[in-house]
Amino acid sequence: MREGEDEWTGLMRLAISGNNSAYHRLLKAVTPVLRAGARRGLARAGQPLDQSEDIVQEILLAVHLKRHTWDVNAPLAPWLFAIARNKLIDALRRRGRRVFVNIDDFAETIPEEPAAETASANEVATLLQTLPPRQREVLQSIAVESASIRDTAAKFAMSEGAVRVALHRALTGLTAKLREQ
Repeated sequence: MREGEDEWTGLMRLAISGNNSAYHRLLKAVTPVLRAGARRGLARAGQPLDQSEDIVQEILLAVHLKRHTWDVNAPLAPWLFAIARNKLIDALRRRGRRVFVNIDDFAETIPEEPAAETASANEVATLLQTLPPRQREVLQSIAVESASIRDTAAKFAMSEGAVRVALHRALTGLTAKLREQ
C-alpha cells in the first residue's frame, strides 16, 4: 500500500462521521494522485492531457455522491481507484474510444486478498425475499442475469428511470438489512 493511503482511510472514516475538515483534507490529498492517474490514462489512450481536470472533477463528484457505499472497514484506496478508473473509461467512451484502462494508472498496488464476504449466499437469498417483488425482480435481472437497464425496462414494461430507481431502492434496502445483521 502506498504511503498516505492509511491516512486517506482514516480521513474518510472521520468525514463519514461528519467531520467536514477531514473531508476537505482527504479531497486535497487525493486530488494530485487522481490527476496524475487521469493524465497517465489519457496519455496511454492517445488523448489530450488537458481533459484530465474534467475527469478529476467527475471522480471527486462520484466520490462525494457515493461515499455512503464505501465500507468503513475496508481501505479507501481500492474503492477510490475503482471509481477513478470507471470515470476515465466513461470519459474515453464519450470520445468514441474503446480502450483498456489499467487500474495501475491510479494505484501502484491493490490489496491481494479479496474482501471478506459479509453474508452467505443463503443469507442474501433470504434477504432478497424481503424486498418488494418489483425491486427484487429488477435486482435479479440486472445483478444475476446481467441484463442492461434498457433490457430490464423492456422486460418489465418500465421506463429506464423507474428501473434505476427500483435498483437503487433494492440495493439500499439490502445494504441496510445486511448492516443490521
